[in-house]
Amino acid sequence: MRDFPVRYLALIVAGFVFALSLILAMLLSTAWWLVILSGALTAVGIADISQTKRALLRNYPILAHFRYLLESVRPEIRQYFLEDDAAPNPFSRNQRSLVYQRAKLAIDKRPFGTQLDVYQSDYEWINHSIMPAKVGSHDFRITIGANRAQPYSASIFNISAMSFGALSANAIRALNQGAQKGRFMHDTGEGSISRYHQPDNGNEPGGDLVWEIGSGYFGCRTEHGSFSPEKFAANATLPQVKMIEVKLSQGAKPGHGGMLPGAKVSIEIATARGVPQGIDCISPSSHSAFDTPIGLLQFIEQLRNLSGGKPTGFKLAIGHPWEFFGIVKAMLHTGITPDFIVIDGGEGGTGAAPVEFTDHVGVPLQEALLLAHNTLVGAKLRDKVKIGASGKIVTAFDIVRTLALGADWCNSARGFMFALGCIQSQSCHTDRCPTGIATQDAMRQRALVVPDKAERVANFHQNTLKALAELIAAAGLNHPSELKPHHLVRRVSANQVKLASALLPYLESGQLLSEFNPETALPEVFATYWPIAQAASFNPIR
Repeated sequence: MRDFPVRYLALIVAGFVFALSLILAMLLSTAWWLVILSGALTAVGIADISQTKRALLRNYPILAHFRYLLESVRPEIRQYFLEDDAAPNPFSRNQRSLVYQRAKLAIDKRPFGTQLDVYQSDYEWINHSIMPAKVGSHDFRITIGANRAQPYSASIFNISAMSFGALSANAIRALNQGAQKGRFMHDTGEGSISRYHQPDNGNEPGGDLVWEIGSGYFGCRTEHGSFSPEKFAANATLPQVKMIEVKLSQGAKPGHGGMLPGAKVSIEIATARGVPQGIDCISPSSHSAFDTPIGLLQFIEQLRNLSGGKPTGFKLAIGHPWEFFGIVKAMLHTGITPDFIVIDGGEGGTGAAPVEFTDHVGVPLQEALLLAHNTLVGAKLRDKVKIGASGKIVTAFDIVRTLALGADWCNSARGFMFALGCIQSQSCHTDRCPTGIATQDAMRQRALVVPDKAERVANFHQNTLKALAELIAAAGLNHPSELKPHHLVRRVSANQVKLASALLPYLESGQLLSEFNPETALPEVFATYWPIAQAASFNPIR
């Protein structure tokens, strides 16, 4: 009881002031404002010690509210006053500022030298040439599905999958119009194609779409949630749809399904997804259209035919190595190859996911990309399959690193959200996004002015590719496709550096096939898991 007066001091003072001010007010007919204020505080204090849900309020009436107030603005205090400019997670202030500057056409140069510790382990750089190249255009493109009926010439930097529902209508509009202005592709996410992915003015074409088909088959599902070929063909043959992507998993929550609560399933979301309004919208954790690697490839072939020969592939976050090896063995067995594979790193973002999944499930991008690239090289399939990559890619050097490690193009989700004005408040899951990006609140998304933000999306894309052109020119290269692992250098200790080509394992063409020299040693992951992978099942051979 010794600390009783201290813990209850605020309540005692409020009660004393209330009693005193009430007497004075009755005698002098003045200072009623003090009576109301002190009376309200006294009532709050009494309510605090009477409630049973919060121990802190029971022990520290009135005072504990200040703790909860400060806690509620803790992220803003850290971001605006305490955060180190180079603190990397989720994205540093320097990274965000660079996107804002490029999106707004502001100066994106920095004075006084790097803020990074160049002698810290994992510091990376690209070696430059004494004879830099002269790169004319920065509109770097690759052809996906070159042998198909409708090949697609894609930019090497594009908008990663974000669904309408996770993002607001105005955010989707701005992203798609920005993609149209900059001539790059916009992945729909598994929420399917909404009316906001299409131009407001029917006389103009919308931005190029990659239609993502998830396990819920939104936009191409039957009444019971299975795949509908007829509904798929109706959307897939739209001129705006350039590629088809089957989503197996995503980096932020691989192996985890999802549910959009019925209260959030508006008429617009229900129409886009082909689900009932007001009913919980379920994304199963796995597909019902196939259950084996061979089945996956047959499904991809079916989608390719139904779309009229558009490039078709799949996206996944790498998990068990034998599962991906099984898919590659199925390619060898059936002769069916996807036109592309998108590798989503475990560091990818999402609107909401269990903490354990975002922190501890899924292979990070570097290792996942290496596994996919090496497997296709080792199976002599790399020239038939393009690889996209996503996972915290926002700067030109991020693109350089990713392409040097083995990708053909890069996707970015959060980078383009920053271009829209995202301030990394990390309130995407609350429907109270302060910038109107990750919300369905009509009043909040009014703040996002579509024409202005569409320009910023296009500017960010263009200025990032301009910076990329300068980087590869400094390295003596003419196109990002010329980037190889030996162009990338990484510090492994304070006094030792290594080329990525020496630090990371790379297979020779055909090294996984029986006709290749069996004496050539395979990296452990291939030696262990390639023999037990099978085309007929995602399970390993026991």
